[in-house]
Amino acid sequence: MQNDAREFVDLYLPQKYSASNRIIGAKDHASVQVNLAEVNKVRTTAICRAIHRMGKSDDSILQLAKAHGILSKNF
Repeated sequence: MQNDAREFVDLYLPQKYSASNRIIGAKDHASVQVNLAEVNKVRTTAICRAIHRMGKSDDSILQLAKAHGILSKNF
């Protein structure tokens, strides 16, 4: 596919899971994307199906929020 500048671009750009940088597949319909909001800033976090299945999505979101300074380290 070509964009307005006549450059060839991909139709599908895969996303990565935020905690482990694994690629979320096109057919992974159980993955979610969550926006963590601060004042004047928004961080987007992607959670894949494998993490959902293990029941660790809430722990992963807490880890990422602590790493980005949204929550305090001793929360």
